Amino acid sequence: MSLSRIPATLFRAIPHNRLSPKLFFSASFQAPLRSLATVGSISNQTKPKGGGTAIVFLNMGGPSTVSEVHNFLSRLFADGDLIPLGPFQKYLGPLIARRRTPKIEHQYSVIGGGSPIRRWSELQASEACKILDTIHPSTAPHKPYVAFRYADPLTEDTFAKIIEDGVTRAVAFTQYPQYSCSTTGSSLNELWKLSKKMDPNGTIEWSVIDRWPTHPGFVDVIARHVEDTLATYPEEKRDDVVLLFSAHSLPMSVVNRGDPYPAEVAATVHAVMGRLGFRNPYRLVWQSQVGPSPWLGAQTSNTVQNYVKKGQTDLVLIPIAFTSDHIETLHELDLEIIGEMKQPGIKRAESLNGDPKFIEALADIAKQHLKSGDLCSRQLSLRCPMCVSARCQEQKIFLDTKGEGVKSRVCMNLDHNCRTLMWRPGL
Repeated sequence: MSLSRIPATLFRAIPHNRLSPKLFFSASFQAPLRSLATVGSISNQTKPKGGGTAIVFLNMGGPSTVSEVHNFLSRLFADGDLIPLGPFQKYLGPLIARRRTPKIEHQYSVIGGGSPIRRWSELQASEACKILDTIHPSTAPHKPYVAFRYADPLTEDTFAKIIEDGVTRAVAFTQYPQYSCSTTGSSLNELWKLSKKMDPNGTIEWSVIDRWPTHPGFVDVIARHVEDTLATYPEEKRDDVVLLFSAHSLPMSVVNRGDPYPAEVAATVHAVMGRLGFRNPYRLVWQSQVGPSPWLGAQTSNTVQNYVKKGQTDLVLIPIAFTSDHIETLHELDLEIIGEMKQPGIKRAESLNGDPKFIEALADIAKQHLKSGDLCSRQLSLRCPMCVSARCQEQKIFLDTKGEGVKSRVCMNLDHNCRTLMWRPGL
């Protein structure tokens, strides 16, 4: 969950007008400021130092039990970077959390007593690392970690565990397939802040897998889940079933600034439809809009309602931007949309969860990253085109690594709402 990925039931619209604290790198060399960065490489990428390689799954998380809901909401509303409440943050945050807790507790109780996102994330990370040990032994052993922002295991606790385990090489692996400044960017920002606090000497060498919207394995699994769902319809109706790919929406203020998320989600949809042979009519729709401000549409709920009114009652909802089930699939899609429509022809494709082929895809994504030696994708260094933050321009810094010459050079990019970063702390 994040600023734009918090379920609509948690709170009203949140203004996207606050920044994280000023960020900077400690480096042995600082080159002139430029508008773009050349993504460098880690010279010893395939030679991990003692302790192996940490594969750190980043996500916002969710309460695993109903009793954790209040703490989860308290952390959420205490974060002024994510949910800006002004100078009264420390008073308003706890108040909002207390008021929202009963309703959110009820919602988690009806989907099984808590979010399954931790269970699925830990399974995916563990199994992917086992595969990695086999397909990329030069960076083995690969050690799985899960780092959530507002629920256990918290990022700070995971960071401490990595240090305790003596790992000096780590990959921050976003579990948002499509990049947004408010999701992956937010998670990376939190990890960077912790690195300054907990690893000031830079003993851990980091790199980032910041997006993977069209990875063939990822696309194939989604397509197969769609095919499995289509197979439940009578053969004569199958090709006429409308496919609705549903992703979490973004405020139009973020979209108009140039956030890459909508384009990357669309790229995933197109790749999946290509794998399916474009046999069915389809649309990309957006869920979880909150508050009165404009958000990216068409909304999933409105789309379903209007298609039903038009007589189109054979619909498949496909979560296209989530790697596992959580409240937005189990409650919003299954109960609020499908359940309330009471149409037997409206179904949902299975989430990725513990699908072995999806876990193989995760392992392959990590393998290709480790093999490439890249610090991050080329896209991570590119500033949102409509960002007007002076701090962003001030903080676009090229860094040189220690050692033999200029081994890598990377940009740290900080927008007023677009927070992307790459780091090797303590250089």
